[in-house]
Amino acid sequence: MINKKFSSKWINILKYDYPELYETIIDLDKCVFTGKSLDPKTQKLIAIGIVASNYNSESIERQMRKGIKEFSLTKDELMDVLRVVLLTSGMPTFTKSITILNELF
Repeated sequence: MINKKFSSKWINILKYDYPELYETIIDLDKCVFTGKSLDPKTQKLIAIGIVASNYNSESIERQMRKGIKEFSLTKDELMDVLRVVLLTSGMPTFTKSITILNELF
């Protein structure tokens, strides 16, 4: 079974083959996504922007899907994030992200 927090197969490899590393990553995730100063929804939007700027289609889609499911992110909210990606990371990254966004809505 894949860890629900991380929807990639690699996390299960760590869970069963390298449990100490798995626990470290789980603890780091809890430490990072605290919602102390920024609410969890804002943190997710930041994460989506970072992933989108890295130009990885699979990660972009996964993060957007999770944001839509967990925080009811709207197309307009995601588009606001992608506007920042356009400014900071350029047109190719932006257009790839827009294509994914439109497939999800």
